[in-house]
Amino acid sequence: QPPPPRLPRARKTKQSSSREREAAMEVGFLGLGIMGKAMAANLLRHGFRVTVWNRTLSKVRDAPPIRRSIRLRFGQIDRSIHMPCSVPFCFYPIISRTCGDFCWQCDELVAMGAAVGDTPASVVAKCKYTIAMLSDPSAALSVVFDKDGVLEQIGEGKGYVDMSTVDAATSCKISEAVKQKGGAFVEAPVSGSKKPAEDGQLVILAAGDKALYDDMVPAFDVLGKKSFFLGEMGNGAKMKLVVNMIMGSMMNAFSEGLCLADKSGLSPQTLLDVLDLGAIANPMFKMKGPSMLQGSYNPAFPLKHQQKDMRLALSLGDENAVSMPVAAASNEAFKKARSLGLGDLDFSVVHEVLKGTGGSG
Repeated sequence: QPPPPRLPRARKTKQSSSREREAAMEVGFLGLGIMGKAMAANLLRHGFRVTVWNRTLSKVRDAPPIRRSIRLRFGQIDRSIHMPCSVPFCFYPIISRTCGDFCWQCDELVAMGAAVGDTPASVVAKCKYTIAMLSDPSAALSVVFDKDGVLEQIGEGKGYVDMSTVDAATSCKISEAVKQKGGAFVEAPVSGSKKPAEDGQLVILAAGDKALYDDMVPAFDVLGKKSFFLGEMGNGAKMKLVVNMIMGSMMNAFSEGLCLADKSGLSPQTLLDVLDLGAIANPMFKMKGPSMLQGSYNPAFPLKHQQKDMRLALSLGDENAVSMPVAAASNEAFKKARSLGLGDLDFSVVHEVLKGTGGSG
């Protein structure tokens, strides 16, 4: 009896090869804030093995400390809402709708298969590649240079990717320290907020070690819709600051327009409809406008981070002798909102400040 015919071996497609690379990658992830948690979850959903660590342990298990408690009525339900002492009472209804039972947990990521590291150093020791998504330059430097930090375990054959929004000087300082230990470093800040992070639709602005960038492409393809390699270290940070400076300035102009329409006896909703059909239609106006009219500011991108980015962008302007009067005025409006205790709400809450001053920044 003749042997059965040999079946042709299936050819590996580019897509299947990419999936194999994803499954083989073990990635550390430092920082589980609004962005970091969504990004780590996306990696887990796509088969990456992920070990997570959070800079503030209270964000994993504890709610923010209670300083003042009030009760508000939501329909037929009474609920206690805890507010920082610095928040004026007039903003409580806005914040209560947004923050409610605010609590940070990593249980969801563990349920998806994530491991939890005790320190940044332990995560780096375990993983060939480690990603950080932190709040500001101070946090980014602390995670690298402090005791049990990244530098204690980074070395030959390991890569560190900082996706936080920081200034170029911070990126360069981290890069030099990592390279001195024998590791590779890429800065890769992202354009996009909570929803794009959840949907894997971020825009990644990378610079630094090209070989490490190439190694991280499978992860970047999961996290974003497009990644740019911008060359030398610092270019990613600079591009991100320029983008966020434009966004913050647009939000102030948009808020002033809504205020002006309302004070002039026009319908703000009709203004949104008109804008959406014109040359300046854009996703930010379309997404933020309706919630701003409702006074709802669930934090997709906290105002305190937007103001930090405006400050860093203005500093970049100083370094390059670029006059930025529009950005400077916008920064003052964001600072005013922070002084009123609104920093943890979405950056679109600057609309409330402009409304309260008759539309003037």
